[in-house]
Amino acid sequence: MNFSKLQNKIGWLLIPTAAATILAIYFLLPQENPEAVPEASFDLIDAESPQQTPPKKPVEEIPEHLMVDIKGQVASPGVFELPAGSRLQDAIKAAGGFLPAADDRAINLAMKVQDEMSIYVPEVGEEALVPSGTPTGASDSLVNLNTATEEELMTLPGIGPSKAAAIIAYRTDTGTFQKVEDLKEVSGIGDKTFEQLAELIKVN
Repeated sequence: MNFSKLQNKIGWLLIPTAAATILAIYFLLPQENPEAVPEASFDLIDAESPQQTPPKKPVEEIPEHLMVDIKGQVASPGVFELPAGSRLQDAIKAAGGFLPAADDRAINLAMKVQDEMSIYVPEVGEEALVPSGTPTGASDSLVNLNTATEEELMTLPGIGPSKAAAIIAYRTDTGTFQKVEDLKEVSGIGDKTFEQLAELIKVN
């Protein structure tokens, strides 16, 4: 037999044997577990929380009616309810008018009436008392926001028990007033009320 033909025949016989050996090794060897695919992580996106708005300052209520205390030389002294915007002349009329002994020249009948104002009509020859809420221009007569008692604060126009208590509470919680404009930071006191008080108050 030709040697080259014998060699080719042997080569063809070895191919199936080699293939069978490779397959046996593949199936007999332990198979490695495929790498676990990492789970996709999702970042939770928090919805943007709405910005907190500062609490609104209570709106100052402008009374439709005023309560006025009238004393002295009038026919019927007492507390009277008057429409907002009334003048001192209207208050005197509500109290029945002047008595004969009243010194009407000591009273400014054109002055606007403020809520919780106290008005005293003097007798002729008697020293007139300035109605509560009337600017005097004297520093000693100004109410000190940092030291005034509740009763002293209530002598101011438009300041009743609740607002006087609010001023003292603000003074206790926040500290002393640095300027008179700080009064507008007190709950219930707005620009209208402050305009009435600006020339009647002070801080130190």
